[in-house]
Amino acid sequence: MKQYGLVACATVVMVLSGCASQQDRVAASGDFDYLNEQEQSRFQVPEELDTPQFSNAYRLPEVGDNAPSDLLGNKLPVRSPALILPIVSGSHVQEGSKQAVVNFDQVDDSQSLDSTIWNALINYLDDLGVGVHSFDKDEQLLVTDWIIEQDDIDSKWYELNSSVREIGKRFEFKLDMKPHGRSASLHANLIDYLETIDNNIVNDIQGVQSRTEEVGILNKIIGHYEYQIRVADAKRIRMIRQGLDMELGFDADGHPAFVVDADYDIAWPRFLLVLRKLGFDVKDLDKSNGLLFVQYGGDDEGWWSSLWSDKSGLALDKDDYRMQVSELGEKTAITLRDNENEPFDVKRVTALFDSFAQVMAQDDLDI
Repeated sequence: MKQYGLVACATVVMVLSGCASQQDRVAASGDFDYLNEQEQSRFQVPEELDTPQFSNAYRLPEVGDNAPSDLLGNKLPVRSPALILPIVSGSHVQEGSKQAVVNFDQVDDSQSLDSTIWNALINYLDDLGVGVHSFDKDEQLLVTDWIIEQDDIDSKWYELNSSVREIGKRFEFKLDMKPHGRSASLHANLIDYLETIDNNIVNDIQGVQSRTEEVGILNKIIGHYEYQIRVADAKRIRMIRQGLDMELGFDADGHPAFVVDADYDIAWPRFLLVLRKLGFDVKDLDKSNGLLFVQYGGDDEGWWSSLWSDKSGLALDKDDYRMQVSELGEKTAITLRDNENEPFDVKRVTALFDSFAQVMAQDDLDI
């Protein structure tokens, strides 16, 4: 019988220990006897004795004029400081900064850095169902509408009713661009806060909690930004791997060319796969100018495949060549050139077209 009593007591203790409120979990706990202590006078040394050397190793710093005087006892928050998580490629933080700010460096030249950051932020707000109160692109300043959150507050184990806490927050985001436009800092500032618990209203929070809210919203935006990048990369890789249509045509300068039905950022890596499949060795490349220096060494099917096929490779000498990849509206032009940078004539381009088009249309080329 005593054993059952012990089990019951232990169960009650476990239940009670699990009913700590959210406030209890972030506030100091334990013995607060220090609040009753009085300041003691300095150690007095008789005049006839030598004064010993005192150490300041454990001396408490002076309290600043603006320091809050009510953060004592269980009102003292003990939560860990909120940290910004720069998980996006090219993002970083400034060590020791007390502001809620994250720095970005440009890693994708498909659009300007400020447009990329603002698009990520606005897309996050849109997914959250939160509107934009105001947005000034010239001033690089955005103010959100109210972000409303609701949750149930932990109540005492013996209370039958639970309270609902509703929190409303509005943030201001400021983007500071470097003059060269390839680096930027995104600042988050909590400008409005309103918390209601039943009939109690709180419209002010301490500086520590304010920074926690600002860092929290920044981390959510950074996480959403990183997720968008992963989705875009997966979509881009899928498009590169799938077959693309290609036709004969002309580049912007009127030279005979292959015209790929894809934009430049998809056609460029796809064409590198095609070149490798056809037996070209890329010796040097410049994506910004769309220039490729290649050497043709024959197809990569190997001697075993040649036993069962009449295929003898491209109608092309094993030599060095240059290839120009360039934008052509929503499509991409590929101009073949010899080692002297002279473009191939229509006859040579036409003779090579079928081999290039067949590989370009294949699905699941190895990346």
